[in-house]
Amino acid sequence: MPKDFHRQLRVADQIQRELADLLTHEIKDPRLGNITITAVEISRDYAYAKVFYTALDNQDNSSLIEKALAKASGHLRSSLSKRIKLRIVPQLIFTYDQSVEHGAYLSRLIDEAVAQEKKNKS
Repeated sequence: MPKDFHRQLRVADQIQRELADLLTHEIKDPRLGNITITAVEISRDYAYAKVFYTALDNQDNSSLIEKALAKASGHLRSSLSKRIKLRIVPQLIFTYDQSVEHGAYLSRLIDEAVAQEKKNKS
């Protein structure tokens, strides 16, 4: 395990918290109203940060949300540079996180299987 692995995780967590705060309080774009930052992964040289997000209400409008995030990424990066003291503020790459939808799908399949099993026992 590299020596600065823990620092990389701490910086990713800090970026996640700050981005969530910025999206809640500073960005006034209505397309970004109900998104949640689920995770942040930083490259080893801190040049890039892959930001995973999920939309609570409008999964169908993920392309619109991604365009809005791409448009706001410059402002978000600038605001991050003021909040976090890093020599290099990473370039933000936003990626839609499908794990929440996938988890809900698997949960629904499990519930259906349990209901089918109860029905077969009766």
